Parts: sequence; C-alpha cells; structure tokens
Amino acid sequence: MNGGGFLEIEPKELKFVFELKKQSSCSLQLINKTDQYVAFKVKTTNPKKYCVRPNTGIVLPRATCDVTVTMQAQKEAPPDMQCKDKFLLQSVITEHSATTKDVTPEMFNKEPGKVVDEFKLRVVYVLSSPPSPVPEEAEEGSSPRSSTFENGDQSLQTHDSETRSNEPQKEKSSEALAMISKLTEEKNSAIQYNQKLRQELDLLRKECSMRQGGFGITFVMLVGLLGALIGYMIKKS
Repeated sequence: MNGGGFLEIEPKELKFVFELKKQSSCSLQLINKTDQYVAFKVKTTNPKKYCVRPNTGIVLPRATCDVTVTMQAQKEAPPDMQCKDKFLLQSVITEHSATTKDVTPEMFNKEPGKVVDEFKLRVVYVLSSPPSPVPEEAEEGSSPRSSTFENGDQSLQTHDSETRSNEPQKEKSSEALAMISKLTEEKNSAIQYNQKLRQELDLLRKECSMRQGGFGITFVMLVGLLGALIGYMIKKS
C-alpha cells in the first residue's frame, strides 16, 4: 500500500510555493482502504515553522481525510532553496466508532504486539513562477489586427483633422473671392462712372468754349470735383 500499511498518502512529499514574507500551504490526502478505523498523528522536525490542521484524527473505513499544512512566512530563503525539514505521519488501528477526541499520544507508543505505521515526508520548495509570456504566434496573430485598427483610427483622425483644417480655408477662400468680386464690380462701376463724367466734361467744355470762348468758374469747380471723385474711387478700389 502506497505511503504506509494502514493509510495511503498522496502526495508523497510536501511542496510549498516559496515567496519571502508570505505564507504557503499544501494539502495531504489520507486514504483508508481498510475496513478498520485508523487513527493518525502528524509530527514535524520544526513545529514553530508549520501549522498542521488537523494534526490528529480518525480516518473511517474506506474513507479519506484531508490534512492542510501551512508554512509560516519566511524572512529569508535557505541556501540553494533546499529544505531539511521533515514530517512524520503515524497511523494505528483503533477501536470501532472511535472519534478524534479518543486519539491520545499514548496510542502511537511502540509496544510489543502493537503495530504503529510510520511514513516520512520531505519538504520541497517551489519558486513562484512569473507570469507566462504571451506566445509569439499569438502576438504575431494579434498585432496585425491591432495595428490595423490603430492605423484605421489614425487615418480617421487624420482625415477628420484635414477636413476640419480645410473647412476654414474654404471659408476664407470663398470670402476672399467674394471680396475680390465685389471690389472688381466697384472698380468697373467707377471706371464707367469716370468715363461718363469725362463725356459730360467734354460736352461742358465745348459749350463753355462756344459761349464764353474760355474756361469759366463753373468748369473749374467741376474739374476739381471730378478730380477729387476720381482720386477717392481709385483709393477705394
């Protein structure tokens, strides 16, 4: 029978995940494959370092019992992560209908004609493993999708920014075109009006020359007014 004559013990060693300043626990399963009531007791070479629950008890016929062993938080790691601590599990056949309260230290004393089964368990430290890296295939498979979305977002953002930047330019261009068109119309109107004034001036000049044979005061005032008007229109255009 694995682990002993009365109880089968799984696993065969106590494995603790070792982390500084952190408690660690592991479990033992005691399997009773006999038709007898079996009492057990757990001992250790370093009782201040470990807590065993339960450390004594009764395993019923064809039943199992789970034992939890907790290692207290350690301030430093042992050399080469090797632990010399040992555990001893003792088991003995007891009376039918016995309970945990009936278990006494004397039950495990070795006496003539009495069989006390013993099984030693060693302690093994296991380093806490860091988070496993993502497989390269998964990274390669996921990166194109993420880059596609990222590039898509960037292109959308770029397109939006270009659209927003083009809108003010279009507005400015339309305003400039409207202003140029307005100024052109005003300039053309001024030129036409200037030509009309020149025609009227020629007519007046002819009339004055015919009537007075020279330039009169009215003609001089009209010329001055015409010059001022032409200068104003040219500055405005």
